[in-house]
Amino acid sequence: MKILPTARRLARWGAYLGLVCGVLYSIGGVVVDLLTIGLNWGTVLAFGALLGMPVIFAMFGFFLGALIAFITQSVAKRDT
Repeated sequence: MKILPTARRLARWGAYLGLVCGVLYSIGGVVVDLLTIGLNWGTVLAFGALLGMPVIFAMFGFFLGALIAFITQSVAKRDT
């Protein structure tokens, strides 16, 4: 298992998951703000999750994928 392709794959999956979570978070933030105090800066921050969450999830996925691939390579080399 090569490190960079695995890290990229998990980064892509993380970005997609982050986008889904960001959309749900921003929609939920708008609904809560409309039902309670109205639209304010919290709404803007909730929509910032559309950009922030995919980036954070992608970075986490990249590092996790690199770590998994590195550990898999290390174990495979030790076994042979």
